[in-house]
Formats: sequence, C-alpha cells, structure tokens
Amino acid sequence: MTLGEKLRYLREVEGTLRGLDRELSQQEMARLIQKELGKSISQSYLSQIESGARPHLTNSSRLLLARFFKVHPGYLVDDPEGYQNELISDIGALEDKLDLWLVSGAERFRKDPDLHQALLTVARHADSRMCLVLLGTILENPGLAERLIEVLKAPAPSNNKKPRRRS
Repeated sequence: MTLGEKLRYLREVEGTLRGLDRELSQQEMARLIQKELGKSISQSYLSQIESGARPHLTNSSRLLLARFFKVHPGYLVDDPEGYQNELISDIGALEDKLDLWLVSGAERFRKDPDLHQALLTVARHADSRMCLVLLGTILENPGLAERLIEVLKAPAPSNNKKPRRRS
C-alpha cells in the first residue's frame, strides 16, 4: 500500500470513528489538526501526498499525522514491493484468514462498541463466511434488515397473566 493510499484509508476510518458516515475531507482534516493539535498542515500538501505527486512526508509532518491518527509514525511510509500485512500460511484455511481479517477490523473500530462486538461475534462463529453471505442476502432484500432489527430488539412479551383459580 502506498503512503497516499494509507492516508486516504486513515481519513475514511477517522470520519467513521467521528460519526460522519463518510471520510474526512482533506480540508476538514487540516482544520481538525489545527484545532486539536495546534499545528498546521495544508490541504494542498495532503492532496500532493495522496496523489503521489509528493512521495514522502517530512519528519515533522509524519509525526503530526501519526499523532492525529494515533498510529505509529513507521506506518506512514510506502510498503515494500510484495508486502502483505496479514499472516500468510499454507496451514491456515480461508475461514481462518477471514476470521483474522474480522478480528483486525474489530480492533480498528474498537471505539464503536456495537461494531467492534459485531465483528468479533462473526469472527468467533464456527462459519463466519456463512454469516457474511447471510448478511449479504438480508441486505439484498429491501426492508428486511430494518424489520429484523425491529423484531430482534423488541422487548420479549411478558407473561403477566395470573393463574386462574379453580372453583
């Protein structure tokens, strides 16, 4: 992954973590860095990094962005050719790789407890692939996800009927 791709990814995650349901724009990011960290970085500089026109960050910019995104400064470089950031093993099955990916995703979204728990729950299921395929099928049916949420979150009917006395 290139530095520009990583920066775009981090803007997307940060927007989600801040409840925007979209990525942070470069301009919003520059304003937030100024507001939260008291340092400035220009939108045009961010654009040059993301587009690849400027392939490297200055050390001060790398440290500033690492603080803002709460990542290790070493993350903010191009990955070497052929680099894989997940475990690669002939022993692990497709299901194991999917579970590792889900757990990794859960960690990235640990500030969103519901999403964090949902990803972990799927990863722990005996057939996580089937869970995701099922979710896809549910979402392909208009309104079904909303109806299921209503049914699953509805309070259980109480059985407050008093027993009848026999006369």
